Amino acid sequence: MTKFQLVATAAMGLEAIVAEEVRELGYETRVDNGKVYFEGDELAIARTNLWLRVADRVKIVVAKFPAKTFDQLFEGVKAIQWEKYLPVDANFPVSGKSVKSKLYSVPDCQAITKKAIVERMKLAYKRLGFLDESGPLFKIEISILKDEATLTIDTSGAGLHKRGYRTSQGEAPLKETLAAALIKVSKWSPSRPFVDPFCGSGTIALEAAMIGQNIAPGYNREFVSEAWPWMKQAIWDQARDEADEKADYDQELSIIGTDIDHRMVSIAQENAIEAGFGDMITFKQMQAIDFTTKLTDGVIVTNPPYGERIGELEEIEKMLRQFGDVMKNYPTWSVYMLSSMEDLEVHYGKKATKKRKLFNGFIRTDYYQFWGQKSKREQ
Repeated sequence: MTKFQLVATAAMGLEAIVAEEVRELGYETRVDNGKVYFEGDELAIARTNLWLRVADRVKIVVAKFPAKTFDQLFEGVKAIQWEKYLPVDANFPVSGKSVKSKLYSVPDCQAITKKAIVERMKLAYKRLGFLDESGPLFKIEISILKDEATLTIDTSGAGLHKRGYRTSQGEAPLKETLAAALIKVSKWSPSRPFVDPFCGSGTIALEAAMIGQNIAPGYNREFVSEAWPWMKQAIWDQARDEADEKADYDQELSIIGTDIDHRMVSIAQENAIEAGFGDMITFKQMQAIDFTTKLTDGVIVTNPPYGERIGELEEIEKMLRQFGDVMKNYPTWSVYMLSSMEDLEVHYGKKATKKRKLFNGFIRTDYYQFWGQKSKREQ
Protein backbone atom coordinates (compact mmCIF):
# COMPACT_ATOMS: atom_id res chain seq x y z
CA MET A 1 0.00 0.00 0.00
CA THR A 2 1.04 3.61 -0.63
CA LYS A 3 2.03 5.89 2.25
CA PHE A 4 0.33 9.29 2.23
CA GLN A 5 0.84 12.48 4.20
CA LEU A 6 -2.66 13.04 5.61
CA VAL A 7 -4.29 15.87 7.54
CA ALA A 8 -7.46 15.85 9.62
CA THR A 9 -8.89 19.37 9.76
CA ALA A 10 -10.67 20.59 12.89
CA ALA A 11 -12.37 23.63 14.34
CA MET A 12 -10.10 25.90 16.40
CA GLY A 13 -9.72 24.58 19.93
CA LEU A 14 -10.53 20.97 19.02
CA GLU A 15 -7.17 19.96 17.54
CA ALA A 16 -5.97 18.15 20.69
CA ILE A 17 -9.12 16.00 20.79
CA VAL A 18 -8.78 15.10 17.09
CA ALA A 19 -5.08 14.27 17.63
CA GLU A 20 -6.07 11.94 20.47
CA GLU A 21 -8.61 10.23 18.19
CA VAL A 22 -6.01 9.78 15.44
CA ARG A 23 -3.50 8.34 17.93
CA GLU A 24 -6.14 5.92 19.26
CA LEU A 25 -6.33 4.56 15.69
CA GLY A 26 -2.57 3.91 15.83
CA TYR A 27 -1.08 6.84 13.92
CA GLU A 28 1.53 9.34 15.13
CA THR A 29 0.44 12.97 14.94
CA ARG A 30 1.75 16.50 14.54
CA VAL A 31 -0.64 19.30 15.52
CA ASP A 32 -0.94 22.75 13.94
CA ASN A 33 -3.69 25.41 14.03
CA GLY A 34 -6.86 23.65 12.93
CA LYS A 35 -4.90 20.70 11.55
CA VAL A 36 -3.66 17.30 12.72
CA TYR A 37 -1.03 15.75 10.43
CA PHE A 38 -0.31 12.01 10.26
CA GLU A 39 0.98 9.36 7.83
CA GLY A 40 -1.07 6.45 6.59
CA ASP A 41 -2.04 4.19 3.69
CA GLU A 42 -5.35 3.66 1.88
CA LEU A 43 -6.74 1.79 4.90
CA ALA A 44 -5.85 4.79 7.11
CA ILE A 45 -7.93 7.01 4.81
CA ALA A 46 -10.94 4.69 5.20
CA ARG A 47 -10.48 4.18 8.96
CA THR A 48 -10.07 7.86 9.86
CA ASN A 49 -13.09 8.86 7.77
CA LEU A 50 -15.18 6.21 9.52
CA TRP A 51 -13.93 6.81 13.07
CA LEU A 52 -13.05 10.49 13.62
CA ARG A 53 -15.89 12.05 15.63
CA VAL A 54 -14.48 15.56 16.06
CA ALA A 55 -12.57 16.23 12.79
CA ASP A 56 -14.17 18.17 9.92
CA ARG A 57 -12.61 16.16 7.10
CA VAL A 58 -9.57 14.08 6.08
CA LYS A 59 -7.34 15.30 3.24
CA ILE A 60 -4.27 14.04 1.39
CA VAL A 61 -1.40 16.54 1.48
CA VAL A 62 -0.08 16.19 -2.08
CA ALA A 63 2.76 18.75 -1.92
CA LYS A 64 4.16 21.87 -0.25
CA PHE A 65 6.50 24.33 -1.94
CA PRO A 66 7.37 28.07 -1.94
CA ALA A 67 5.29 30.15 -4.37
CA LYS A 68 6.07 33.87 -4.55
CA THR A 69 5.27 34.23 -8.26
CA PHE A 70 2.63 32.76 -10.56
CA ASP A 71 5.42 31.04 -12.55
CA GLN A 72 6.65 29.36 -9.36
CA LEU A 73 3.12 28.24 -8.58
CA PHE A 74 2.54 26.88 -12.09
CA GLU A 75 5.83 24.96 -12.24
CA GLY A 76 5.42 23.64 -8.69
CA VAL A 77 1.95 22.28 -9.40
CA LYS A 78 2.95 20.86 -12.80
CA ALA A 79 5.90 18.98 -11.22
CA ILE A 80 3.53 16.95 -9.03
CA GLN A 81 2.74 13.41 -10.23
CA TRP A 82 -1.00 13.98 -10.43
CA GLU A 83 -1.43 10.79 -12.44
CA LYS A 84 -0.72 8.86 -9.22
CA TYR A 85 -3.95 10.27 -7.78
CA LEU A 86 -6.21 11.27 -10.68
CA PRO A 87 -7.48 8.90 -13.37
CA VAL A 88 -7.63 10.29 -16.89
CA ASP A 89 -11.35 11.13 -16.61
CA ALA A 90 -11.12 12.65 -13.09
CA ASN A 91 -13.44 15.53 -12.26
CA PHE A 92 -11.12 17.87 -10.34
CA PRO A 93 -12.51 21.26 -9.30
CA VAL A 94 -9.96 23.52 -7.61
CA SER A 95 -10.82 25.71 -4.61
CA GLY A 96 -8.36 28.09 -2.99
CA LYS A 97 -7.36 30.46 -0.23
CA SER A 98 -4.45 32.84 0.33
CA VAL A 99 -3.30 34.43 3.58
CA LYS A 100 -0.38 36.85 4.07
CA SER A 101 1.06 35.99 0.64
CA LYS A 102 2.27 37.83 -2.44
CA LEU A 103 -0.13 35.75 -4.54
CA TYR A 104 -3.25 37.19 -2.92
CA SER A 105 -5.69 36.76 -5.84
CA VAL A 106 -7.45 33.48 -5.05
CA PRO A 107 -9.25 33.19 -8.47
CA ASP A 108 -5.87 33.58 -10.25
CA CYS A 109 -4.24 30.97 -7.99
CA GLN A 110 -7.11 28.54 -8.68
CA ALA A 111 -6.97 29.09 -12.44
CA ILE A 112 -3.17 28.63 -12.60
CA THR A 113 -3.35 25.50 -10.43
CA LYS A 114 -6.07 24.02 -12.64
CA LYS A 115 -4.12 24.83 -15.81
CA ALA A 116 -0.93 23.26 -14.42
CA ILE A 117 -2.74 20.04 -13.43
CA VAL A 118 -4.34 19.84 -16.89
CA GLU A 119 -0.90 20.25 -18.53
CA ARG A 120 0.58 17.51 -16.34
CA MET A 121 -2.34 15.14 -16.96
CA LYS A 122 -2.19 15.66 -20.72
CA LEU A 123 1.51 14.82 -20.71
CA ALA A 124 1.11 11.81 -18.41
CA TYR A 125 -1.86 10.35 -20.28
CA LYS A 126 -0.64 11.44 -23.76
CA ARG A 127 -3.81 13.40 -24.48
CA LEU A 128 -4.41 16.30 -26.86
CA GLY A 129 -7.20 18.82 -26.48
CA PHE A 130 -9.57 18.87 -23.51
CA LEU A 131 -9.68 16.36 -20.68
CA ASP A 132 -13.02 14.65 -20.17
CA GLU A 133 -13.90 15.35 -16.54
CA SER A 134 -16.82 12.91 -16.38
CA GLY A 135 -15.26 10.51 -13.87
CA PRO A 136 -14.88 10.37 -10.07
CA LEU A 137 -14.64 13.59 -8.06
CA PHE A 138 -11.31 14.79 -6.62
CA LYS A 139 -11.75 18.09 -4.76
CA ILE A 140 -8.38 19.86 -4.87
CA GLU A 141 -7.47 22.87 -2.76
CA ILE A 142 -4.60 25.31 -3.30
CA SER A 143 -3.81 27.05 -0.01
CA ILE A 144 -1.10 29.70 0.15
CA LEU A 145 0.09 30.83 3.57
CA LYS A 146 3.05 33.21 3.91
CA ASP A 147 4.16 32.40 0.33
CA GLU A 148 4.10 28.61 0.86
CA ALA A 149 1.70 26.67 -1.35
CA THR A 150 -0.02 23.52 -0.07
CA LEU A 151 -1.98 21.23 -2.38
CA THR A 152 -4.55 18.88 -0.85
CA ILE A 153 -7.20 16.42 -2.05
CA ASP A 154 -10.32 15.97 0.08
CA THR A 155 -11.07 12.28 0.83
CA SER A 156 -14.29 12.88 2.79
CA GLY A 157 -16.69 14.71 0.47
CA ALA A 158 -19.49 16.03 2.70
CA GLY A 159 -18.05 17.18 6.04
CA LEU A 160 -17.56 14.46 8.65
CA HIS A 161 -20.21 16.10 10.86
CA LYS A 162 -22.80 14.74 8.40
CA ARG A 163 -23.48 11.43 10.14
CA GLY A 164 -26.67 10.76 8.20
CA TYR A 165 -29.12 10.60 11.11
CA ARG A 166 -30.48 14.17 11.01
CA THR A 167 -33.95 14.04 9.48
CA SER A 168 -34.54 17.65 10.54
CA GLN A 169 -33.18 20.22 12.97
CA GLY A 170 -33.92 23.42 14.88
CA GLU A 171 -32.87 27.00 14.17
CA ALA A 172 -29.31 26.78 15.55
CA PRO A 173 -28.30 23.13 15.67
CA LEU A 174 -25.03 22.16 17.30
CA LYS A 175 -22.60 20.55 14.85
CA GLU A 176 -22.27 16.82 15.48
CA THR A 177 -18.47 17.12 15.63
CA LEU A 178 -18.68 19.79 18.36
CA ALA A 179 -21.28 17.76 20.27
CA ALA A 180 -18.91 14.76 20.23
CA ALA A 181 -16.06 17.00 21.44
CA LEU A 182 -18.13 18.21 24.40
CA ILE A 183 -18.80 14.61 25.45
CA LYS A 184 -15.15 13.61 25.00
CA VAL A 185 -14.01 16.48 27.25
CA SER A 186 -16.51 15.38 29.93
CA LYS A 187 -14.84 11.94 30.12
CA TRP A 188 -18.33 10.41 30.38
CA SER A 189 -18.38 6.62 30.40
CA PRO A 190 -21.41 4.50 29.39
CA SER A 191 -21.79 3.13 32.93
CA ARG A 192 -22.93 6.59 34.09
CA PRO A 193 -26.30 8.28 33.48
CA PHE A 194 -26.25 11.05 30.86
CA VAL A 195 -28.67 13.97 30.48
CA ASP A 196 -29.03 16.93 28.10
CA PRO A 197 -31.72 19.23 29.57
CA PHE A 198 -31.67 21.59 26.53
CA CYS A 199 -31.57 18.83 23.92
CA GLY A 200 -32.99 20.64 20.88
CA SER A 201 -32.89 18.18 17.96
CA GLY A 202 -31.04 15.64 20.11
CA THR A 203 -27.51 15.91 18.71
CA ILE A 204 -25.62 15.67 22.03
CA ALA A 205 -27.68 12.69 23.24
CA LEU A 206 -27.24 10.90 19.90
CA GLU A 207 -23.48 11.47 19.88
CA ALA A 208 -23.34 10.15 23.46
CA ALA A 209 -25.16 6.97 22.39
CA MET A 210 -22.68 6.42 19.54
CA ILE A 211 -19.73 6.97 21.88
CA GLY A 212 -21.33 4.76 24.55
CA GLN A 213 -21.70 1.84 22.16
CA ASN A 214 -18.43 2.59 20.35
CA ILE A 215 -20.18 2.98 17.00
CA ALA A 216 -18.06 4.54 14.24
CA PRO A 217 -19.78 7.86 13.37
CA GLY A 218 -19.21 7.40 9.64
CA TYR A 219 -20.44 3.80 9.51
CA ASN A 220 -23.72 4.57 7.72
CA ARG A 221 -22.57 7.18 5.23
CA GLU A 222 -20.55 7.38 2.01
CA PHE A 223 -17.31 9.22 1.28
CA VAL A 224 -16.12 10.79 -1.96
CA SER A 225 -12.96 8.62 -2.01
CA GLU A 226 -15.05 5.43 -2.20
CA ALA A 227 -15.44 6.16 -5.93
CA TRP A 228 -11.69 6.49 -6.55
CA PRO A 229 -10.26 3.61 -8.61
CA TRP A 230 -7.23 3.09 -6.34
CA MET A 231 -9.35 3.01 -3.17
CA LYS A 232 -10.46 -0.60 -3.64
CA GLN A 233 -13.83 -1.76 -2.28
CA ALA A 234 -11.96 -4.38 -0.21
CA ILE A 235 -10.30 -1.57 1.78
CA TRP A 236 -13.66 -0.04 2.72
CA ASP A 237 -15.10 -3.49 3.48
CA GLN A 238 -12.15 -4.19 5.81
CA ALA A 239 -12.57 -0.84 7.59
CA ARG A 240 -16.35 -1.29 7.99
CA ASP A 241 -15.94 -4.91 9.19
CA GLU A 242 -13.46 -3.67 11.81
CA ALA A 243 -15.94 -0.98 12.91
CA ASP A 244 -18.72 -3.55 13.17
CA GLU A 245 -16.55 -5.82 15.33
CA LYS A 246 -15.58 -2.97 17.67
CA ALA A 247 -19.17 -1.78 18.19
CA ASP A 248 -20.75 -2.83 21.49
CA TYR A 249 -24.42 -3.00 20.53
CA ASP A 250 -25.29 -4.72 23.83
CA GLN A 251 -23.96 -1.90 26.01
CA GLU A 252 -26.87 -0.60 28.07
CA LEU A 253 -27.16 3.18 28.25
CA SER A 254 -29.06 5.63 30.43
CA ILE A 255 -29.42 8.71 28.20
CA ILE A 256 -32.17 11.32 28.54
CA GLY A 257 -32.79 14.44 26.46
CA THR A 258 -35.36 17.04 27.50
CA ASP A 259 -36.50 20.32 25.98
CA ILE A 260 -39.21 22.86 26.74
CA ASP A 261 -40.29 22.84 23.05
CA HIS A 262 -42.43 19.79 22.20
CA ARG A 263 -41.67 20.30 18.48
CA MET A 264 -37.93 19.88 19.12
CA VAL A 265 -38.59 16.77 21.22
CA SER A 266 -40.47 15.24 18.26
CA ILE A 267 -37.56 16.06 15.93
CA ALA A 268 -35.08 14.54 18.41
CA GLN A 269 -37.17 11.34 18.57
CA GLU A 270 -37.26 11.12 14.76
CA ASN A 271 -33.48 11.59 14.58
CA ALA A 272 -32.98 8.89 17.24
CA ILE A 273 -35.08 6.43 15.24
CA GLU A 274 -33.08 7.28 12.09
CA ALA A 275 -29.83 6.66 14.02
CA GLY A 276 -31.08 3.33 15.40
CA PHE A 277 -31.39 4.56 18.99
CA GLY A 278 -35.18 4.92 19.11
CA ASP A 279 -35.56 2.55 22.08
CA MET A 280 -32.33 3.54 23.79
CA ILE A 281 -32.64 7.31 24.37
CA THR A 282 -35.54 8.85 26.28
CA PHE A 283 -36.66 12.23 24.94
CA LYS A 284 -39.37 14.17 26.75
CA GLN A 285 -40.81 17.66 26.96
CA MET A 286 -39.69 19.25 30.21
CA GLN A 287 -38.11 22.42 31.59
CA ALA A 288 -34.49 22.08 32.70
CA ILE A 289 -35.43 23.48 36.12
CA ASP A 290 -37.80 20.53 36.65
CA PHE A 291 -34.88 18.08 36.52
CA THR A 292 -35.11 15.36 39.15
CA THR A 293 -33.41 11.98 39.54
CA LYS A 294 -32.63 9.25 42.05
CA LEU A 295 -29.46 8.32 40.15
CA THR A 296 -25.97 9.41 41.26
CA ASP A 297 -22.64 10.08 39.47
CA GLY A 298 -24.41 11.39 36.37
CA VAL A 299 -23.15 13.71 33.67
CA ILE A 300 -25.03 16.64 32.15
CA VAL A 301 -23.66 17.93 28.84
CA THR A 302 -25.69 20.73 27.33
CA ASN A 303 -25.78 23.82 25.12
CA PRO A 304 -28.35 26.16 26.75
CA PRO A 305 -29.76 29.12 24.76
CA TYR A 306 -27.40 32.11 24.57
CA GLY A 307 -30.01 34.90 24.65
CA GLU A 308 -29.16 36.60 21.37
CA ARG A 309 -32.56 38.34 21.11
CA ILE A 310 -33.77 41.30 23.22
CA GLY A 311 -35.67 40.20 26.31
CA GLU A 312 -34.35 36.64 26.16
CA LEU A 313 -31.24 37.30 28.23
CA GLU A 314 -33.13 38.08 31.45
CA GLU A 315 -35.18 34.88 31.06
CA ILE A 316 -32.03 32.79 30.52
CA GLU A 317 -30.27 34.37 33.50
CA LYS A 318 -33.28 33.54 35.70
CA MET A 319 -33.41 29.98 34.34
CA LEU A 320 -29.67 29.49 35.04
CA ARG A 321 -30.12 30.66 38.64
CA GLN A 322 -33.00 28.22 39.12
CA PHE A 323 -31.11 25.39 37.38
CA GLY A 324 -28.07 26.07 39.59
CA ASP A 325 -30.31 25.79 42.67
CA VAL A 326 -31.74 22.48 41.40
CA MET A 327 -28.28 20.98 40.80
CA LYS A 328 -27.23 21.75 44.39
CA ASN A 329 -29.44 18.76 45.29
CA TYR A 330 -27.24 16.46 43.15
CA PRO A 331 -23.65 16.99 44.33
CA THR A 332 -22.29 13.85 42.62
CA TRP A 333 -23.49 15.00 39.18
CA SER A 334 -21.04 16.80 36.87
CA VAL A 335 -22.43 19.61 34.71
CA TYR A 336 -20.86 20.77 31.42
CA MET A 337 -22.35 23.81 29.66
CA LEU A 338 -21.32 25.48 26.39
CA SER A 339 -22.27 29.16 26.42
CA SER A 340 -21.34 32.56 25.01
CA MET A 341 -22.41 34.17 28.33
CA GLU A 342 -19.27 35.46 30.04
CA ASP A 343 -21.04 35.74 33.40
CA LEU A 344 -22.66 32.28 33.34
CA GLU A 345 -20.93 31.28 36.60
CA VAL A 346 -22.46 34.28 38.40
CA HIS A 347 -26.00 33.27 37.41
CA TYR A 348 -25.44 29.53 37.89
CA GLY A 349 -24.15 30.33 41.38
CA LYS A 350 -20.98 28.27 41.21
CA LYS A 351 -17.40 28.71 40.04
CA ALA A 352 -16.47 26.36 37.19
CA THR A 353 -13.82 23.75 37.98
CA LYS A 354 -12.42 24.38 34.52
CA LYS A 355 -13.19 26.45 31.40
CA ARG A 356 -12.24 25.85 27.80
CA LYS A 357 -12.51 28.33 24.91
CA LEU A 358 -14.35 26.90 21.91
CA PHE A 359 -16.13 28.20 18.82
CA ASN A 360 -19.72 27.22 18.11
CA GLY A 361 -19.65 28.11 14.42
CA PHE A 362 -18.48 31.74 14.47
CA ILE A 363 -19.64 32.34 18.05
CA ARG A 364 -16.87 32.44 20.63
CA THR A 365 -17.98 30.40 23.63
CA ASP A 366 -16.68 28.93 26.87
CA TYR A 367 -17.17 25.33 27.90
CA TYR A 368 -17.94 25.55 31.62
CA GLN A 369 -17.09 22.39 33.55
CA PHE A 370 -18.59 21.91 37.02
CA TRP A 371 -17.20 18.63 38.34
CA GLY A 372 -19.34 16.65 40.77
CA GLN A 373 -18.18 15.16 44.05
CA LYS A 374 -17.03 11.57 43.98
CA SER A 375 -19.73 9.33 45.40
CA LYS A 376 -19.01 6.47 47.78
CA ARG A 377 -19.16 3.91 45.00
CA GLU A 378 -16.55 5.87 42.99
CA GLN A 379 -14.12 6.25 45.92
